[in-house]
This record gives sequence, structure tokens and C-alpha cells, in this order.
Amino acid sequence: MRLGIASLLAVLALVAAPAAAQAQIEGQIEGYASYDPSTTCHVKPRAGTVTLYHWVVHRYGGGYAGASRPCHRKPASEHQTGRAFDWALDATKRADRQRARAFLDRVLATDARGHRDAWARRMGVMYVIWDDHMYPAWTHFERERYLSSSCPSRKKCSATLRHRDHLHVSLSRRGAKGLTSWYDGR
Repeated sequence: MRLGIASLLAVLALVAAPAAAQAQIEGQIEGYASYDPSTTCHVKPRAGTVTLYHWVVHRYGGGYAGASRPCHRKPASEHQTGRAFDWALDATKRADRQRARAFLDRVLATDARGHRDAWARRMGVMYVIWDDHMYPAWTHFERERYLSSSCPSRKKCSATLRHRDHLHVSLSRRGAKGLTSWYDGR
């Protein structure tokens, strides 16, 4: 009789293991992306980058303002590595400010399991720049003032360099490749 009970318990453990493993996977979430500088040029946008910009424009409106940039000597931006895209929005227009706010509210929201910035982490967002502000993952997406290093001052800086005519999204390498949980639906 002992062998029968032990065998039954072993079978039950094997049957329950996949369900427990799946529940554990569903509860997991990526950590906050650290800054990962661009090193190798890859002009074409990566699969995750393309998927995310299509989702953003389809869900919130606005326009696609580009992802890739030509390679020069050394990549200076995630655009040149296929890990960034620009979403055409105008910070002077109320509707575009609302679009940007809706996007940021959604991706930086806390999920039902208590994970802060859940969608941004699941998408592999490294940082967002919009309307003179940056939201970096390495500071848990705390909003901070932003001024491009190409600008001597805010007044002498173009709307593009101030990110007032577009919202910029940079992704981690895994996010850009579509290898984080948001892309596979977890």
C-alpha cells in the first residue's frame, strides 16, 4: 500500500508542477532596464521596436516619426542600433499631450500584482524622452528635466532636440528583439 500512495503522490506532483511553474512565470516581471549604450550599428529597426511602435500608433494615434538613423563611425543613439523609435506628437497641441499622457500612464501604471511601471518593464523600455523631460528606467521612471547635450540652453534648442515634436522611446536589447514578457503575452 505504501508504494501505491508514494506513486500516487509522485504522479500528482508531476501533474501539479507545470501548473505551478506557469503560475510562477505569469507572476514574474523583468527588472528595470539599466542604461545600455549603443555599440554596434544595425540600421533596420529590430522586431520588438517595430511591434511596439505599431502598437503605440494604433492604440493612441499620432504618427510614426521613424526608427532608424544612418550609421557613421560609432553609433551615438539607440536609433542606430534598431532599439529606438520616435512617435510624432506636438507638445503644443492638447490632443497630442493627452496621447502622450495616456501612453505614459498606461506603461508606468502598477499592475494587479503590485509591480510598479509594469508594462514599461515588460516591454523593455530603457527610457522615454518627451517635452523637455526624460523618464529613465534606472531611476524607476522618475520624471526629470532633460536638455540635449547638443543644446547650449533650452531657448537655443530646437523643438526636435527638446523632444517637443515627438516622443522618443529607447528599448533594452531584449526589448528591441521582442524577447521580454510583453511581446510573448505573459
